Amino acid sequence: MTVFLAHSLFVLAAWTVVIKYLFPVAWALAHGLPLGTHVYLDFWPVAHVWLGWALLARPRYTFWLAFVVALLEVAIVATKFVLFLGAPEWTIWTTNWFVNKLFVLGCFALMLVHLLVRRSDYAPRAATPREAGGIPS
Repeated sequence: MTVFLAHSLFVLAAWTVVIKYLFPVAWALAHGLPLGTHVYLDFWPVAHVWLGWALLARPRYTFWLAFVVALLEVAIVATKFVLFLGAPEWTIWTTNWFVNKLFVLGCFALMLVHLLVRRSDYAPRAATPREAGGIPS
């Protein structure tokens, strides 16, 4: 499950880059608008790639990084959904945002459940003899 979550984060980061950066820039180019007209800047894709890497590499901080990021993501997305759904304005941009956030919420809700049920899966990996200095390169 940990590998699945890591790969899901890589896909989510790539999808977010497309939805938040590439598609809006392409739209602006096609319609003669300034490039940043519909770009929503954030650094979550970087955090998702970092967390995906941590799930695979297992540094000591993996469990807490995953737990904090998952809690933040679920809280932020849930709050944004409550605010948006109170008076939704459906445009191509809000629909893209909404679909992206559904996947973010699903990924991190699954991660929270997994973290709570299988915390031992997030223990640091034992160093290989080469990494520990036992085998010369």
